[in-house]
Amino acid sequence: MGLKKYIVTTTINAPTLATQKFSQMEGWKLIVVGDTKTPHLKYEELDCIYLSPSIQDTINKELSDSIGWKSIQRRNIGFLYAYNQGADIVATVDDDNIPYDGWGKNILVGQTIECDLYEPSQNVFDPLSVTNTPNIWHRGFPIDLLGKRHEVEYKGKVKRKVLVQADLWDGDPDIDAMARLTMKPIVKYNVEEPYCSNKIAPFNSQNTFLAREVLPYYAVLPHVGRMDDIWGSYILQYYFPNSVIYNKASVYQDRNVQDLVTNLEKEVIGYRNTYNFINNLQKYMDNLPEDAQHFYKTYINAYK
Repeated sequence: MGLKKYIVTTTINAPTLATQKFSQMEGWKLIVVGDTKTPHLKYEELDCIYLSPSIQDTINKELSDSIGWKSIQRRNIGFLYAYNQGADIVATVDDDNIPYDGWGKNILVGQTIECDLYEPSQNVFDPLSVTNTPNIWHRGFPIDLLGKRHEVEYKGKVKRKVLVQADLWDGDPDIDAMARLTMKPIVKYNVEEPYCSNKIAPFNSQNTFLAREVLPYYAVLPHVGRMDDIWGSYILQYYFPNSVIYNKASVYQDRNVQDLVTNLEKEVIGYRNTYNFINNLQKYMDNLPEDAQHFYKTYINAYK
């Protein structure tokens, strides 16, 4: 019997080209987590598992309440649902990331592989610093270290047990609003082989594959602005160090229209606090806002 594989997304939009492609992905089952503004009937007609707001409350009302509505972090309910369905691998995606042919075919999660190892001079690695777009940085990389993110040494091949596979994204990359406002890049990554670091590094929730065993620890945190998936990635690596690899782009992001100034405002919490958050990761709970603490405790308990 093959692995049980689920794709999880959340949206307030009608089915996009990306969502339609994910719903037809052979060997995968799409879970769409709705919100109050989601056009529910359109997803009930799509080949997917649609978790309406009322269904979400039946899955775990306390968790649902701790997230709140009109929130991209509703996808956490989808993670829990997939886990309870026996998922072996969960892919977390966004509805504006159009999958390439072959998406989801070369899954390295659960395998021990050889990958290129990079060691930064600091205690955090920017996964974009060693690509063909060295002028931009991954959203959630601490801005305190921007001037040192290229101080990276290639250490050769290393064996790694993969629990998180973060595939890159062509098109509009996942960078913070400060970089997007000043550079407006459209990219085409030339990464062909998986790579990793022996230091902590950010990954996002827009095109990432997660092993079952990490799901009870990985959450897209509400109440922390646009650090939601990023701080969640750092917490995961506290529990599962040296478990993440980065891989070639498998989607093209045709980014939904967003207010970049609003995004900038939602990232200030990260600009101010991410460096300290990483340096005091053993006390991560104390460094979360109170409502985010309540959510994360509720989330962990939901898996027990």
